Amino acid sequence: MSVASEQEAYPVAQFRKTYFEECAELLDALQSNLELLSSGQDDDETLHAIFRSVHSIKGGAGAFGCTDLVAFSHTFESLLDALRDHKIAVTNDIKQLLLRASDALADIVNAARLEQQLAPSFAVDIRTAMQHVLQGAGPAAEPGPAPAASDAKPLHEQTYRIRFRPHTEMLKKANEPLLLIRQLRKLGALAIDVDCSALPALGALDPEAAYFNWTFTLETAVPRSGIQDVFEFVEDDCDLQIELLESATAAVEVAPGDAGSAAAPVVAAVSLAQSIRVDVDKVDRLVNLVGELVISQAMLTEQGLALPADKYPQLIQGIEALAQSARELQESVMAIRAQPVKSVFARMPRIVRELAAVLGKEVRIVTSGEMTEIDKTVIEQLNDPLTHMIRNALDHGIEPPAERLAAGKPRQGTINLSAAQRSGRIVIEVSDDGRGINRDKVLAKARARGLVPAGANLSDDDIDNLIFLPAFSTAEVISNISGRGVGMDVVKRNVQALGGRISVRSRFGHGSSFTLSLPLTLAVVDGMVVSVGRETFIIPLVAIVENLRPLPADIHPVVGRGHVLALRGEYLPLVYLHRVFSIGDAIGDPCRGIVIIVQSESAGRVGIVVDELLGQQQVVVKSLEANYEPVDGISGATILGNGRVALILDVARLHEIDMRGTPERLPSPEQSRPESAKDLTHAA
Repeated sequence: MSVASEQEAYPVAQFRKTYFEECAELLDALQSNLELLSSGQDDDETLHAIFRSVHSIKGGAGAFGCTDLVAFSHTFESLLDALRDHKIAVTNDIKQLLLRASDALADIVNAARLEQQLAPSFAVDIRTAMQHVLQGAGPAAEPGPAPAASDAKPLHEQTYRIRFRPHTEMLKKANEPLLLIRQLRKLGALAIDVDCSALPALGALDPEAAYFNWTFTLETAVPRSGIQDVFEFVEDDCDLQIELLESATAAVEVAPGDAGSAAAPVVAAVSLAQSIRVDVDKVDRLVNLVGELVISQAMLTEQGLALPADKYPQLIQGIEALAQSARELQESVMAIRAQPVKSVFARMPRIVRELAAVLGKEVRIVTSGEMTEIDKTVIEQLNDPLTHMIRNALDHGIEPPAERLAAGKPRQGTINLSAAQRSGRIVIEVSDDGRGINRDKVLAKARARGLVPAGANLSDDDIDNLIFLPAFSTAEVISNISGRGVGMDVVKRNVQALGGRISVRSRFGHGSSFTLSLPLTLAVVDGMVVSVGRETFIIPLVAIVENLRPLPADIHPVVGRGHVLALRGEYLPLVYLHRVFSIGDAIGDPCRGIVIIVQSESAGRVGIVVDELLGQQQVVVKSLEANYEPVDGISGATILGNGRVALILDVARLHEIDMRGTPERLPSPEQSRPESAKDLTHAA
C-alpha cells in the first residue's frame, strides 16, 4: 500500500470507529425510549426520539457500505414514520414488534462492526412483519399542508426563507432530500424553488453527486428550533441558512418609531459542540500518570514534614500547593472516567425478554438509579455478573404464570434492578418476587454432593451462601440455561476480583434479593492512615464517621459477641484489628488506643480499634488480585510516601470476619477453589 493510500485509509477507519461508538449510544437511547413506550408513554416526543435513533444509525451505515444495516433500518424507519403520522396505532403487538426489531438492529450493528456476515435468513421474519404492518396501514397520503392549517394565519405565524444545498456525502449516507421536504410540509404552508443550474450534461453526470439546491418559503407557527430539527441529521453534510422574513408577533411588539424599519434577516446560529470523543487508552494513560503524580506528591510531603518550617517556608508552601493541585487534578480525571451504569442496565431488558420467551414466563424488569456513576473499569466488568444474576432470577426465582396465580401472585413476575451510592461504594441490587430460596432443598443438595458434613448445623445465611459454591446447582435438568453449576460462583469470583462482595437475602415463597457492593473507583481514594502494631493500614475516608478515645465506663462486654461501645445512647460493636489479622505488639485496650467509627452498608456503624492515627492521605489503589491474590477484609493496597506498602481495609467485611473468628481465604482469579467444610460450618 502506498503512503497516500495509507493516509486515506486512516481517517476512514477512524470515522468508522467513531460511527459505531455513536451507534452504541444510539442503541442505548433507542432501548430506553422503547422501554418508555412499553410502559405506556406513547406520546409524539417518545416516537420522535425512537425515530431519530434509527434514522441516525441508517444515515451512517450507508457511508460505510453496510447494506444489510441500511435495508433493515430503512424498513424499521418506515414503520416508525407511520407511527409518528398516526397511520398505525401503537398497540401492544406493535410495541413487541418494535422491541424485537431493536434487538435485531443491535445484532446487525454488531455484525457490521465486526465485519461478520449474518445468515441470509436473519431477522427476515421481523422485517416481513414490519412490512405487513406497513401494508395494512394503506398507501401513504400525498404530502401537503398540515391538517390543522387553515386559510387564516394562526396567531404568531412566521415566514422563513430556508436555503438548502446538500453535499454529495449526504446522499451517500442514505439521507433523502425528499423526506426532508415532506417534513417541512408538515410544519406549514411551503413554497419550493429548485435551482438546477449546476446540473451538467448527461455525459458528465455523476449519479452519486448532488447537483440541486433548494430555496423554501415556509409559513409556520413552529419556532426556529423546530425547523432546525428537520435538518438535525444532515446539518454537517449540507449548506443551510434559515432567515426570518416576517413575524406577526414582532409586528405587534415593534415601537411606533420603528414601525417603518425593515427587519434584518436572522441567520440560524451554529451551535458549538459541548463534548468531544477521546480514546479510552488516552484516558487510562492519563489516570496512570495522575496515580504516579499522587505517589510522588506523597513522598515530597513526607520529606517536607522533616524540614523546619522557619527555614524553608517557601518550599513547604510549594509542597502544600502541589498537594492541592494534585487533588484537584485527580478529582477531575476521576470525573472523566466516571460513567452512569445505564449503559449496563440498558442491556438487561433484552435478556429478560428473550429468556422469558424461552422459559414460557411473563416477566417485566424495573430499573432505578441508572444515572448512578461509577468508574469505567468497574462498568466494563459488571455486565457478566449482572447477566448471571438476571438469568438466575428468571430461571430459579420467577415462577410460571399458572404457579404464580395458584400462589395468589400476579401472573407477571417482576425483577427489580437498582443502583445507589452508599459509604463511598456503589450498591447494586437484583431482587425478584419469585419463589425464593428453598433452604431444605439447597441443604439436601449440598449434603448429597459432599459439600457439607451430615451433622453440620448451618444458619439460614450459611445455607443461602451455599449457592455460591463452584459446581453447585439445584436444577433437576441440565439445559442451555442452567443445571451445570456455572453461574453464581462466577458472579462471586468476578465481584471479588473487583474488590467487591455479594450477599443474598431470601424469603421462601416471596422472593430473593442479591446485593453487590463495589468500589466507586479502582484508581485513587482518600484514606486515613492508621497503625496496628508494626503494620500500617488505610481506612477509606468516606466510611469514617468520627474518631475517639473512649473511657473505660463506655466499654461493655457481651457474652459471645466481644465488646460494644456505648456512644450517645447507641451500642456499637468493636472490631479489634490486631485480632482480625493476628498482629502482635498491638494495643489491645481501646481506652489506650483509638476507636474509629465507620459506617458500612451491611453492618451499620462499627468501631475499629487501632493503635494510632498517622494522618490523612490520598492514595493510589493497587489491585491485590492482579499482583498477589485476594485477601478477605482487604480491598486493595497502596504505596505510602515513605515507600512502604499499606493495605486498604474493607470495613464492611471486618465485622463479619470478627464474628466468624478468622479471615476467609478467597479464590484467586486464575483458579476457583471450593470452600472447605470448615468455612461453611463455622457455627457447628
